Amino acid sequence: MSSPFFATLSRMKYIERWALMRNARPENLSEHCLEVGMIAHALCVIGNVRYGRKLNAEKAALVGIYHDASEIITGDMPTPVKYYNKAIRSAYKDVEAQAEERLIGELPKDLQEEYRRLFYRGDLNDMSGDEAIEELYMRRLVKAADKICALIKCIEEENAGNREFTTAKATTQAAVDKMAEEMPEVADFVKEFLPHYGSTLDELLRE
Repeated sequence: MSSPFFATLSRMKYIERWALMRNARPENLSEHCLEVGMIAHALCVIGNVRYGRKLNAEKAALVGIYHDASEIITGDMPTPVKYYNKAIRSAYKDVEAQAEERLIGELPKDLQEEYRRLFYRGDLNDMSGDEAIEELYMRRLVKAADKICALIKCIEEENAGNREFTTAKATTQAAVDKMAEEMPEVADFVKEFLPHYGSTLDELLRE
């Protein structure tokens, strides 16, 4: 029996982000999810190497890659709409969950549970206390990676002379700063890697 799962996922490249804003360079969902996966992996590696954690960095990368896959079905809802009030946010979460189940249902039945673990936290009751804590922390780092990527987008747009992202940058920067206060991995990434975004290729190769 054939499965349309990966053919459906391949359509992530057709979903444009930041739809309500003028973009100097459009960003599609596929690009965004790849970047989130890479940064989520890096945050977990930093946590393991520098802070003695036992985070599954490879799983974090995959969670990042799949974290917005439901938007193939729902589209990218603009942040001001998504977070307008609690009722809309709650309703949208339900829509996201149904869209994710729709995608998982496209897989052969013997593969569905493995992929469901990437979309959801899984049954934390099946984990030891320490494992559950690390799983939840890893998921927080994926969310931090998502926010860092939004900040990177704002930086790139600003450097391209686009003032459309000025307010979004300030709001996103405040959110990342708060995460950095709570998670040292985020603080390290912001300090060591973020300053180079916006540099030209020649500047990057000289550094």
